[in-house]
Amino acid sequence: MPHASWIAPVTVQFPHQDRQTVVGPFDAMTCLTDRWPNMSGLKFLKARTACRAALDGRVTADVARKDFVDAVAEAGGIAH
Repeated sequence: MPHASWIAPVTVQFPHQDRQTVVGPFDAMTCLTDRWPNMSGLKFLKARTACRAALDGRVTADVARKDFVDAVAEAGGIAH
């Protein structure tokens, strides 16, 4: 399900980076892989696992969204 999207996109802002709009688990995986300021932390790992699971159809995209937003906060970013 790589084209699954969230009902409400998430705009992510980390210090010293441009804003990025994330529209679903695939975009979130890209952000977690390519733009993440600190690839550690329990919420980061949970978000990465949830996004992979959403892409495989094992959890809903909304579960992945919540975990992704939690990971943004853990990493010191802002999610709108």
